[in-house]
Amino acid sequence: MLDDRTTAETMWPTAYPQGYAVVDVETTGLARDDRIVSAAVYRLDAQGNVEDHWYTLVNPRRDPGPVWIHGLTSDVLQDAPLFEDIAEEFSGRLADRVLVAHNAIFDWQMIAREYARAAAAAPVRQRLCTIALSKELNLPLPNHKLESLAAHFGVVQQRAHHALDDARVLAEAFRPSLHAAARDGVRLPLLECRPLTEWSNSPAAPRVGYQGPFGATSWRPSRKRPPCPHPNPGRFEDGKPLKQGMRIAFSGDTSVDRELLEDRAVEAGLHVATSVSRLTSLLVTNDPDSATSKTVKAKSFGTPVVDEAAFTQLLRDVAPADG
Repeated sequence: MLDDRTTAETMWPTAYPQGYAVVDVETTGLARDDRIVSAAVYRLDAQGNVEDHWYTLVNPRRDPGPVWIHGLTSDVLQDAPLFEDIAEEFSGRLADRVLVAHNAIFDWQMIAREYARAAAAAPVRQRLCTIALSKELNLPLPNHKLESLAAHFGVVQQRAHHALDDARVLAEAFRPSLHAAARDGVRLPLLECRPLTEWSNSPAAPRVGYQGPFGATSWRPSRKRPPCPHPNPGRFEDGKPLKQGMRIAFSGDTSVDRELLEDRAVEAGLHVATSVSRLTSLLVTNDPDSATSKTVKAKSFGTPVVDEAAFTQLLRDVAPADG
């Protein structure tokens, strides 16, 4: 068994990134119009050693959401800086590094949206999800929670759902994961991060029945797509093109921002479904072996499954609807 020092000095993969930014954000919720209320970054060198860390509260300019989870009340956040006030400092922490997070698609999309609202872009080109990495390493975890990953590596969590402590825990668990990957020649599950450029500055409507201390409770209402005008032609068949009207569901992390990917599907005449049923034509996922409700249902229904790259290729030549 090689220790970390031996791995680092004699066997470190030259293709691995030169630095990482381990990130955790706490938010007002999970939707497109939700906001960041706190953020933390642990900067790590190429071999996962901590260089420094940073933490900030963020005034979301709306109700703080699930206070019982993150513990940040309106009073605490009222005098906190706005995101645009900390965007430059945040950028400096992220620049030229791979963003590392637990369920990275969520943290990345929240960060990308905040930068888009501030008419800027996060300097992030790649991300690494520690859930995906733990799967690549075949770690014997009972589930994909951060606390399970921490327990596996003997990392003590002190304040769950506090951005700084969650980032610390993840940084401490990521380092041995990174060294295990280097030792075993595992290719890191890096995904591309594309900054959001398609964003509207139209005023938001507040959520019904609530007016928060920061004014309107939403920055932008969620988009309601018009119904697909084409009938469902049935399931996708391998070797044949997609056809307008097919019902497409998405599951898990994607390289392209999920909503942009869904927009492309809608523009091509496809129906984007929020769940998997017997009528679903195709499930798009980069992790078909995960135990999400969508992948489990897809297997039980025999729904065809393709990854994001294959789906992107299929989008280039969607057959017109019948009739």
